[in-house]
Amino acid sequence: METKTFSLIHYLRKAQLDKTGKAGIYLRITVNGQRTELSIKRKTTPEKWCSVKGRIKGSGKEAKEMNHYMDQLESKAYEIHSKLMVKKKPFNAETIKNKLLGKGTDHKTLLAIYEEHNAQIKELIGSDYSYGAYRRHVRTMNHLAGFIQKEYKVSDLYVMEVDLNFVNGFHHYLKTQKIGNQNTVTKYVVNFKKIMRMAFANNWVKKDPFYSWKAEWKKVERDVLTEAELRSLIELQLESKSLEQVRDIFVFCCFTGLAYVDVKKLSNNHIVNGIEGKRWIKIKRAKTDSLSSVPLLPIAEKILFKYNDHRQSLLTRALLPVISNQKTNAYLKEIASACGIKKKLTFHLARHTFATTVTLSNGISIESVSKMLGHQSLKTTQIYAKVIDKKLYDDMSILKDKY
Repeated sequence: METKTFSLIHYLRKAQLDKTGKAGIYLRITVNGQRTELSIKRKTTPEKWCSVKGRIKGSGKEAKEMNHYMDQLESKAYEIHSKLMVKKKPFNAETIKNKLLGKGTDHKTLLAIYEEHNAQIKELIGSDYSYGAYRRHVRTMNHLAGFIQKEYKVSDLYVMEVDLNFVNGFHHYLKTQKIGNQNTVTKYVVNFKKIMRMAFANNWVKKDPFYSWKAEWKKVERDVLTEAELRSLIELQLESKSLEQVRDIFVFCCFTGLAYVDVKKLSNNHIVNGIEGKRWIKIKRAKTDSLSSVPLLPIAEKILFKYNDHRQSLLTRALLPVISNQKTNAYLKEIASACGIKKKLTFHLARHTFATTVTLSNGISIESVSKMLGHQSLKTTQIYAKVIDKKLYDDMSILKDKY
């Protein structure tokens, strides 16, 4: 652990004289520009005090005894500082003060709290938390560690040192790291907010550093394929087997609403017989661990049958031969160009298309769509309903101009 500065100075509080004209002597401890003070329980008159040396003037018995006491106190403070440096543990001026006073110094550190929090989440994966939620907090903790090392040159900080300036500094740091868009950065800070709220609830910090902080979310327009675009994609003749395979799996998700990570792990265990013997997909979403229930439409059944004996499917025991997400999106770009689709075609667009073009636009209730998508809240599904409303508004605007 490195510290930029460490200094000690004794001073006299001349503004607070007692009835005998004496003032209290204090020791000021400064670590990295942050300071704290403590009374040494000794007093003297301003006339006897040397502010330059921070000691009592003269060579009398009283002066010698008090100056010797101050020498010992400073010597002990330097010894405490040296031991903390050797142990490479985080500390501040308050830590040294508490050790001088003999008080308990078992203060919580930020990353230690976060690590303990993540360990608890890890134990509950599959019951209360998803693996994705665990990984998001691990990434947030790693970003915090990087920020603390860069900004404070230490491996950890006492949680009581976290204030609004720290929060804003972390937010700025994330932006400079170019880890994603504004919403991605905000999500990391919100994850950190949960830890500080927990620290506040446990009285590890005196006040909530997020009290005056407000999350800034950027409105995201969700693009979807129209019915005409989806139909042209289905009917497109592709010479490349690799492109055809990616197109088919993309179309499968347009009619099931599965996300990339879920269709990749889709197996026979996720196919069940439902009402009237019809086959359903019942799968827990990797992102939220909530159940997604989707009846298989004929086009989805046809695609499953097509790849039933595919070499990759047999090898991985998955129902569809899904390649990497990066390669899939690269192929989708080629497919969009061949199909004349101007929109940026990414795999997740299939899920949006299922929610809007395939279901909501065809009169499926928002409650049913929410169940099929595996949303934990109806509010999430309502985002897609707004997409439909916007399309209706745009269509009516054209009609309005015509008449």
